[in-house]
Amino acid sequence: MSGGIEVVRHARARCMRLAVDPRDGRIRLTLPPRASLKKGLAWAEAQSGWIAAQQARLPEMRPLAPGAYFPLAGREIEIVSAPSAPRTPKLESDRLICGGPREGLERRVERWLRAEALRVLSAETAEYAARAGVIVTRVSVGDPRGRWGSCASSGAIRYSWRLILAPDFVRRATVAHEVAHRIHMNHSPVFHRLVAELYEADPGPAREWLRRNGSSLHWVGRQGLPA
Repeated sequence: MSGGIEVVRHARARCMRLAVDPRDGRIRLTLPPRASLKKGLAWAEAQSGWIAAQQARLPEMRPLAPGAYFPLAGREIEIVSAPSAPRTPKLESDRLICGGPREGLERRVERWLRAEALRVLSAETAEYAARAGVIVTRVSVGDPRGRWGSCASSGAIRYSWRLILAPDFVRRATVAHEVAHRIHMNHSPVFHRLVAELYEADPGPAREWLRRNGSSLHWVGRQGLPA
């Protein structure tokens, strides 16, 4: 990282490329292996107008603060601060009641979301694993930028906790996709047929939803652009 610009050298790059990552707003400069770093940074800094225009098109930041709303399984949930209520957030209809002091509320809400994601994704993974006749050794959640889920040869499946923010059909299609990897560790036609069989529907609309809207999920809980 240099001056707020992440510099990446790529062996197959033939020219300098500049991009603004829609998932977190990072500015990335890709350089050929032997290109001058100084010239590359000077060129990138000269593109300030283009960078500003790209940043203006980024998804809306959605901090997990009192009075704010966040998506949950296709619904909009309001965060309500209630200092006298228990510190552990509790979902009541379309309101998440958050007790305890104002300080640290955002962290408590995110912990609640991660726990809810693990609970729901574990149950749905078990459901699809039983349907497929396979064993999943472990289910966990993290916050990767590049994948919504991954399946290891050991049988462990790891998901992005942010899937809990997406509509049900998107999350369930992703679970079916990862469980299907317990049988086919590839993306062959037979793999995709198995995904559709487990999901009992065409997973295409779910993939399209993530393609169009997935980057916005990375802005839930974000309060500013990277320094």
